[in-house]
Amino acid sequence: MSAACESRRRLKRAAGFIPAVRNPTSNADGGDEPRRSPNKHRRAKRISESFVKTMRIGIFGGSFNPIHFGHLLLAEACREQMRLDEVWFVPAAVPPHKQDQQLAPSADRVEMLKLAIGGHEAFKLCELELARGGVSYTVDTLAAIRAEQPAAELYLLIGADTLVDLPNWREPARVCDLALPTAVCRPGSGELNYEPIAPLVTAERLAAMKAARVEMPQIGLSSREMRSRVAAGKSIRYQTPRAVEKYIETHGLYRT
Repeated sequence: MSAACESRRRLKRAAGFIPAVRNPTSNADGGDEPRRSPNKHRRAKRISESFVKTMRIGIFGGSFNPIHFGHLLLAEACREQMRLDEVWFVPAAVPPHKQDQQLAPSADRVEMLKLAIGGHEAFKLCELELARGGVSYTVDTLAAIRAEQPAAELYLLIGADTLVDLPNWREPARVCDLALPTAVCRPGSGELNYEPIAPLVTAERLAAMKAARVEMPQIGLSSREMRSRVAAGKSIRYQTPRAVEKYIETHGLYRT
């Protein structure tokens, strides 16, 4: 291009007839802000994802036949001390160790659970085992929950007696891998015994289990005793929420 032609182009550009060549670092609106490079975008995404809170979920299984204040106190103690975001109450269809026990209909147990935990935003009802039917093995339940909540930290809430019996469950090592067994210790019950379960887990996992020890007040309530009292025409007042007590009375549960 001749010097004269280049001179004319500069004059036209200055007059606004020829747009200036766009700076590749300018934004889409023609501003001077540089575009964000792909690497910077990916870095920003990683930083953003690092601030996403991991859900901590307590899994509390049982027949809940019926639910009582001891269950609720255990769940609340675990929620508070383990900083759980949610506690899932999982009523069993058929408990493996109570297959010959006569349970109240699952629909009634579900309704009593709803009445008991209603109003507590962290307490949730999970009907997974009832929907699956058959004998409710914890390993199957935890595997299903893990598939549904792959990023969550799962804690299996159990009592001191269950901790000792856990090696007798179906696939106990896998149970301990899918969720961290979180044992509850009551005053006067002595130290928790982790020896039976030690061969099933790594030293690191065992240390995590011991660190997850939860303390709760002593409360002498049991579902079996409550059923016996109802059958004998005795009061169960202050052993379970009033709404549950009235439900048992209205629907004639546990009278025989």
